[in-house]
Amino acid sequence: MQKIFWSIRSALFVLWMAVTVIPWAIISLVASIFMRGTPLYWLTTYWLRFAIYGARFICGVRWRIQGADNLAIADKAGPMIVLPKHQSTWETFAFPQLMPHPLAYVFKRELLMIPFFGWAMGRLDMVHIDRSKRTEAWSKVAEQGRKFMAQGNWVIMFPEGTRTPRGSQGQYKTGGTRLAQATGASVLPIAVSSAKCWPRKSFMLRPGLIDISIGKPIPSTGRDPDELMREVETWIEGEMRRIDAEAYAKA
Repeated sequence: MQKIFWSIRSALFVLWMAVTVIPWAIISLVASIFMRGTPLYWLTTYWLRFAIYGARFICGVRWRIQGADNLAIADKAGPMIVLPKHQSTWETFAFPQLMPHPLAYVFKRELLMIPFFGWAMGRLDMVHIDRSKRTEAWSKVAEQGRKFMAQGNWVIMFPEGTRTPRGSQGQYKTGGTRLAQATGASVLPIAVSSAKCWPRKSFMLRPGLIDISIGKPIPSTGRDPDELMREVETWIEGEMRRIDAEAYAKA
């Protein structure tokens, strides 16, 4: 009976997203004719607030931030590359509303093909790459990442590359720390327990509390990218076992 109730609420949430994203995307596409950069970013990503608050009020998905003082430190620390745990669609929707700077996501270009959502996202200062062309992809990340950080944006890259199941750990790739080392930016590790409420590859949302734990910014100057990523990985995975101990106890 409980699962049926969750299914109904989840279906209502999906309907909520579909009904709101179409007009908002059209507004953003029209607005992109007249504005670009930060104003267009905040206009377009405001829809994500509709999404995460829709999940909250329709499905009971709440959240809390731990380490807000570290976020305040990062806000004053200059160029920043955000390196979060990736378990769910939820954090991709939530972070633009929770971070103090516009975020330039590094993502696979296939997402631009999603009707309305992808079309609007394609008008923003993001880094969309062809994963099959690794050398070309890295050159684009380095070039555009440097450009967007110079504009005051933060670059966000998911070190594991894709969403991982709750209680598991993917392979941490060094793209984010390589970019940090190349540009002199600091890195900001984030742990997030979003799969408790919105598992990957699922539209079934469960009520509950998502913890977002923000680590201290780590300078990249003089650091080896591999060694720096190991530090990021150690902090994130240790923090995941603290904020979602139940999931890792079953592993």
